[in-house]
Amino acid sequence: MSSVTGFFIPPVSYFGEGALLEAVNFIKTKEFKKAIIITDPGIAKIGLSGKVTEILKENGLDVAIYDQTQPNPNIGNVTAGLKVLKEQDSDVVVSIGGGSAHDNAKAIALLATNGGEIGDYEGVNQSKNAALPLVAVNTTAGTASEMTRFTIISNEEKKVKMAIIDNNVTPAVAVNDPSAMYGLPPALTAATGLDALTHCFEAYLSTAASPITDCCALKGIDLIQESLEEAYKNGKDTKARTDMCYAEYLAGMAFNNASLGYVHAIAHQLGGFYHLPHGVCNAVLLPHVQSFNKKDEKSNNRLAEIASHLGAKENTADSTIERLHEFNRVLSIPRNLKELGVKVEDFEILAENAMKDACHLTNPIQFEKEEVIAIIRQAYEY
Repeated sequence: MSSVTGFFIPPVSYFGEGALLEAVNFIKTKEFKKAIIITDPGIAKIGLSGKVTEILKENGLDVAIYDQTQPNPNIGNVTAGLKVLKEQDSDVVVSIGGGSAHDNAKAIALLATNGGEIGDYEGVNQSKNAALPLVAVNTTAGTASEMTRFTIISNEEKKVKMAIIDNNVTPAVAVNDPSAMYGLPPALTAATGLDALTHCFEAYLSTAASPITDCCALKGIDLIQESLEEAYKNGKDTKARTDMCYAEYLAGMAFNNASLGYVHAIAHQLGGFYHLPHGVCNAVLLPHVQSFNKKDEKSNNRLAEIASHLGAKENTADSTIERLHEFNRVLSIPRNLKELGVKVEDFEILAENAMKDACHLTNPIQFEKEEVIAIIRQAYEY
């Protein structure tokens, strides 16, 4: 077994107010001619994609747009966006939004240079060619999709989410401008922030964790503990929004290289099966999966180490888990999976699909199917 670890992040990342204009300057220096913007109806409605379109046009680019990305992007979104790209013969992709827009854009950019269907690339490093350059403009502080080698696409026919983990989908430029996040509603601020927290936890407990990813994960937790509640209460707080930009990026650095665990493996199935919001699923599942992970001695110790970073009352795994429940209550996250409309009769298929999800491979415990069902049941009944 090789002891070599890799570390993957975009070649260029910009942070802070004005980062968006800096990214446009980058595009200009590379002499791209035709940009396609991939976004969603919400971003189009508030005018942000229109603003970026005008800036790009002012800098001499021809601009096409696909703005129908759904909250859990599916194969149809990828196909439709790719059609627009081919019609324009785009040479650079610009995604604007949260994880959904970025994931869709990554899939489109990958197929533009590799061909085939997105399902062909499910798993780890299945592509041969670099994707089209992608400039990912982030509007949420949560998924870190603007900087990772992960893209998650729903197969609606099979009701599952496909995890594509591929170095070739890593964006060329990640943009985190807090001014693009001021209008984010409190519920979305909470859900995306808790998605970032989940990334930190799962990376820190991952069997592929390293000293570098550990530093990123713990600093990410520090910033989330300090800033998420403030950003939730006051969305125009520049410091809180900026700190959450750094927090979610650090979380991305952690899980992009240490990978994830059973929280994401199960959450992907809930999203694929019921079209539930990813961050909310993660938030509900996180304390319950950790209550099972703590049976592993190293994980128990690591959960205890997290306690002081998360503001828990005692330096114990149990106190950390209770603090996660408290976080959910303060941020008005649904109490359990029952409130989200999950059905008992689906537990078995959800567990089976979770065990096929690549994200579980680095969970500290490789659970049996009955244990995965038990986790789902605990999160349902809590």
